[in-house]
Amino acid sequence: MGNKGLDEAVGEHFGRVPNYTVFDTETEEVTILDNTSEHMGGSGFPAEILARAGINTMLCGGLGRRAISMFEGSGVMVYVGARGTVQETIEMWKAGQLQAATDENACAQHAYRGQGIGGGQGHHHH
Repeated sequence: MGNKGLDEAVGEHFGRVPNYTVFDTETEEVTILDNTSEHMGGSGFPAEILARAGINTMLCGGLGRRAISMFEGSGVMVYVGARGTVQETIEMWKAGQLQAATDENACAQHAYRGQGIGGGQGHHHH
């Protein structure tokens, strides 16, 4: 949800968070990427931003089918069920507690029909 690195809260809406926290599992270096996608008034999709940054694994709370297939097309593994802080999410992932994203566990609400018109999607908890 911001730029506090490992202490930052994980957002619920993958496409609409202001920042993505990148954690290098080899160097343990943390980098913050701004979400410059069309959801935030920029261009392109979050999946493209992250793939360009050389990400190979993405952990999130939940995301829609279209985003999942974009990540798959970019060779990025996606895991859902992230919650708490970035640090807690990385620990859960290392412990094998996050699910690989599939069509079955995609958020149905995220079907991209006129995203942002009225914005009445509300919060949904997984």
